[in-house]
Amino acid sequence: MANNTPIIIIPATTSYHLSQIHTLFLTYTSSLNLDLSYQSLNTELSTLPGAYAPPSGRLFLAVSRTGDAIGCVGLRKLPSDDQGTCCDSRPKVAEMKRLYAVPAARGTGVGRCLAEAAIQGARDAGYETVKLDTLGTMHGAMALYRSLGFVECGRYYDTPVDGTRFFELDLRKSSGSRCQ
Repeated sequence: MANNTPIIIIPATTSYHLSQIHTLFLTYTSSLNLDLSYQSLNTELSTLPGAYAPPSGRLFLAVSRTGDAIGCVGLRKLPSDDQGTCCDSRPKVAEMKRLYAVPAARGTGVGRCLAEAAIQGARDAGYETVKLDTLGTMHGAMALYRSLGFVECGRYYDTPVDGTRFFELDLRKSSGSRCQ
């Protein structure tokens, strides 16, 4: 895929889009060679859009000019942010999940554009913070997150995967998108 190929980011709202997201999520998680059962991955895949459904969630799909699905990302309310309503002083927190670009699309900016779409989706949904986790071996992903303003933070859930790194972005302090 050439670097001059337009990147089109769309909300995944139709059953066709969701089937493409399902395929990309499965391709991505399979490529990790990790047991993600602790994340209830099978349930997540079988119930899409599930927690990624509006109004609190979002799914975005990157497509090529020819309509091929080349990447995806999900945004959902952070599961541990379900306590209380009026009396809970914690900011509304979203979690960015499953940012993935097919190998042929890497290096084209598709990951950045997907991440920026998720960040804007979080703003639109009224979130104040976006958190995410990544493997410590994913140096390119960590560089992308840092370039978007994410900073490393403490562990926000228990994971059996050694080397998991946690990041957060304060939406009240971050700027806008470069992909629009």
